[in-house]
Amino acid sequence: MTKLFRFILIVFFFNIASSQSKLTHDVYFDTDKYDVPSTEENRLLLFISTLTDVDIESISIFGFCDDIGADDYNLKLSQQRADAIKAVFSNNEISESLITNVDGKGEILLKIVNEKNILKIRGLNRKVEIIVKPKPKIVEEKPIVETVKKKDVPEQIKGKLKVGDKIIFENILFKTGYATVTPDSKKTLQEIAKSLVERDDIYFTIQGHVCCTQFTRDAVDRKTKKRNLSEARAKYVYNYFVKKGVNKKRMRYMGMRRKFPLGGDPKLDRRVEILITYVGNEN
Repeated sequence: MTKLFRFILIVFFFNIASSQSKLTHDVYFDTDKYDVPSTEENRLLLFISTLTDVDIESISIFGFCDDIGADDYNLKLSQQRADAIKAVFSNNEISESLITNVDGKGEILLKIVNEKNILKIRGLNRKVEIIVKPKPKIVEEKPIVETVKKKDVPEQIKGKLKVGDKIIFENILFKTGYATVTPDSKKTLQEIAKSLVERDDIYFTIQGHVCCTQFTRDAVDRKTKKRNLSEARAKYVYNYFVKKGVNKKRMRYMGMRRKFPLGGDPKLDRRVEILITYVGNEN
């Protein structure tokens, strides 16, 4: 067995072991460009959508260039490519706190691949490598404690309310980057609508929220490509309530962008809540 063959075997088995604990994705760029091509952005968004149910420990983003160009130029361009990918993650509700590395590595050596065309090889090296490391699964024995059951949303709506009260739809979760709710949330949303139809003495504002964007920016709605995802989520709930019989005059909707994060699991910030604006005399 030659040294080269032994080396290839070691790399092969190392990659298998790594793939079991990490998720990877490559994004390819045009020559001298750092804006993400539309086809590559679509591939990246598809990859991001697979991370919805992944408990992420860290995300590393590494930019590379081909062997053409000066070292300083390649280093700057590779960093710009890495930054462009980070922006896509931020725009699609992936928390920046999870992104631990955003580094431009400059020129990458021509890889040994099953390809003889030097132009194609260079094309494979104009890229950004993304490495997502999930948190290790730890099974913990939870102590048995007595808890006081919190009122669910329909019960809160039926109870005593006053102007200024805010009710968070805790069990209504949205798909990352979309204004549509997860399948498990549909039944709960239907129960909330029924309660609002019965409780016709309250008026309210539906407020939509997003998670993980920079500062207080809104996120991009992947369906419409507009940066108004928080409003789109509020409008989705508004339209749903209308279909279920809630009077339009009793409610309005608005997007709150990322002004009010809850500080816990980011997925809980992909939420909608209602602000009570009027309560009839009977309450």
